[in-house]
Amino acid sequence: MTDVIRTFRLTKHYDTRRVVDCLNLQVQRGQVYGFLGRNGAGKSTTIKMLMGMVQPDSGEVELLGEKVSAMCPKTRERIAYIAEGHPLYNWMTIGEAVRFTRAFYSNWNHTLVEQILDHFELSRKQKLRRLSNGQRAQVSLALAVAPEPELLILDDPTLGLDTVVRRDFLESLIQIIHRKGRTILFSSHILGDVERVADRIGIMVDGVLRVDCPTDHFRESVKKLVLDFPGPAPEAVDCPGLVNSWNLGSQLELILVGYDEAQRTAVEALQPRSIEIIDLNLEEAFIEYTRGRKRSLPLFAMEESRHDQSIGDQGIA
Repeated sequence: MTDVIRTFRLTKHYDTRRVVDCLNLQVQRGQVYGFLGRNGAGKSTTIKMLMGMVQPDSGEVELLGEKVSAMCPKTRERIAYIAEGHPLYNWMTIGEAVRFTRAFYSNWNHTLVEQILDHFELSRKQKLRRLSNGQRAQVSLALAVAPEPELLILDDPTLGLDTVVRRDFLESLIQIIHRKGRTILFSSHILGDVERVADRIGIMVDGVLRVDCPTDHFRESVKKLVLDFPGPAPEAVDCPGLVNSWNLGSQLELILVGYDEAQRTAVEALQPRSIEIIDLNLEEAFIEYTRGRKRSLPLFAMEESRHDQSIGDQGIA
């Protein structure tokens, strides 16, 4: 498959802090890619570099086969961006915003815009400044998809929306864009939304892309183990793929990545009275993985140079 998004060793500093660290990201045509991370992990900076709004200190970005630094206007028309908070010109009406945005594009599906506005029951005469957060998101969606983009990049588009509006927004997004095999990269703090729509995820931790794999693979790879002992649980644990551990008196809780035979042997060597293996949903797996100790945080990376401690599509090396 063709890579619609490709970065090579993309790096950005703010003062002395490296907020994006040698990022190699590939998103293939037709994927819905969930781009995740805690606050300050480097997600928004990466998205702004993808869009050419922030210049990297080093590295390259390609979208639709062209370098962003030298992208032609025709290619830019094939890319849509929905920013966090849905910034719009508040003095305009919805109808004026549609006419204003249309002037920038050679391709514009006016019927599609009208269908979206009607679906959300939005009047063209409404002032943007009087819209709710959910209505602003709906207008942003209509404006973004009207040029029928091949690639849509969204920076936390459902932030601040209530549950019903958020669900409607996402379902409309997928129906409108993904049904034609187009590509979506979206950042979100709502892991339930990501689990519903993303077929692949990337997770940034301290500027490093530590996860890049199918959504199901990540969720299934992170396990919580509860070990019960007849006496006090051991304080120190030496186990491959260990993210974190908690001593709870006679119990020991472990968070492991890629639970396999080697890990099972290491756990059984502690001689617990019982071992309970707990499956996690995506939100639970994300929380447990990203709050892990930095010195033991395994990588879900694709780089062969880090293969000895990584998880890719195939499991633990």
